[in-house]
Amino acid sequence: MNAVARPGTPAARRWMGTVFSSPWRVRAHGLERLPAEGGALLVANHMTLVDGPLVYTVVRRGLHMLVKKEMFSGVVGRLLLDAGQIPIDRTGNDRTALSTATEVLRRGDLVGMFPEGTRGGGMPAAVRGGAAFLAVGADVPVVPVAVLGTRRPGDRSRFAPPPGRRIDVVFGAPVRLADQEGLSGRERRQLASDELQALLAGHIEAACRLTGQRLP
Repeated sequence: MNAVARPGTPAARRWMGTVFSSPWRVRAHGLERLPAEGGALLVANHMTLVDGPLVYTVVRRGLHMLVKKEMFSGVVGRLLLDAGQIPIDRTGNDRTALSTATEVLRRGDLVGMFPEGTRGGGMPAAVRGGAAFLAVGADVPVVPVAVLGTRRPGDRSRFAPPPGRRIDVVFGAPVRLADQEGLSGRERRQLASDELQALLAGHIEAACRLTGQRLP
């Protein structure tokens, strides 16, 4: 098994939970919607550096997040690997990362990613092909995730919110993307990307209504 595809160690999970949950008032909504078993792809919006760790710490099952490769150096890099995270090169089509993530999904575990590929304003402006590749290629359900409160109107920092802020992590119902028979691989991935963008955007809007949070 690929080393980065192994489940995270309990010590790494405790470390991540302590560091990335204690500074803020984090509330998880809809955890019961996550499949109890089997592979699933979690797709989330992305506004600050702490969004991924926050999703990781509230999910009760082991979760392998796709994390930019620049984070995998020194002590932080070692801890990320121990936590089962997957490095990805965002500058191009990282086949190694996508292959590892596909392996994780097919063995029945969870993979999380930010389909935009970078931090934005909270609403997905575009979905890159990696998320569609995984959803279609591994044939697993997609769970939309809204991370709200890490940035609010007027916030400039894309690193982390101020201590004590309420943050809501809202999970949607699992959805299987439509199977478009008779289309080329490129056409299928484009349609899947469009469907993922609409799915995540609709979920974020609903999550904002549920929590009263506003995007920046």
